[in-house]
Amino acid sequence: MSETRGAMERLMAALQGGKARGIPPVERWNPDFCGAIDIRIAADGTWFYQGTPIGRPALVKLFSSVLRRDGEDYVLVTPVEKLGITVEDAPFQAVEMAVEGDGDARTIGFRTQVDDLVQVGPDHPIRFEREATGDGLKPYVHVRRNLWARLTRALTYDLLALGEVREIEGVAQFGVAAGGLFHPAVPASEIDGL
Repeated sequence: MSETRGAMERLMAALQGGKARGIPPVERWNPDFCGAIDIRIAADGTWFYQGTPIGRPALVKLFSSVLRRDGEDYVLVTPVEKLGITVEDAPFQAVEMAVEGDGDARTIGFRTQVDDLVQVGPDHPIRFEREATGDGLKPYVHVRRNLWARLTRALTYDLLALGEVREIEGVAQFGVAAGGLFHPAVPASEIDGL
């Protein structure tokens, strides 16, 4: 446990020492892997340290700024340390949505729980996955560096209300148009009532 606490203290010192504005260039940092730290991001976007929710939003925002995905693993990276963490689903949660316009010209913007702002488009596409039960859809929006935000259930309903059916490669698909793209969710034949 003291080893985990020491890693947390080193991580905090490295992060606070930078005080840089914006998102650090973690993709350019290649320190040695120092092991895992007991940080977990729950499926609802809550960050935990040693089983306790991190109650300071500024601290969660700071940690999220140095989050990186290495293959299937999630790590917190500083210029001198790389620490593995656990992510149950997606590291971010989209908590607000703004919509303007219709069809391909529609713009959809999201805000995450750590105040990342993204506008759906080629750099920030939407993807859909089936719920484990197979009865529903989980939409995600790309935030940065292969890190995604899962939409809250309320936003999922709002997003799907914008859906339409289009033919993609000869198959009718239900999806959402935004940012000049059509983001297919499921074959239209799987939507009740069609």
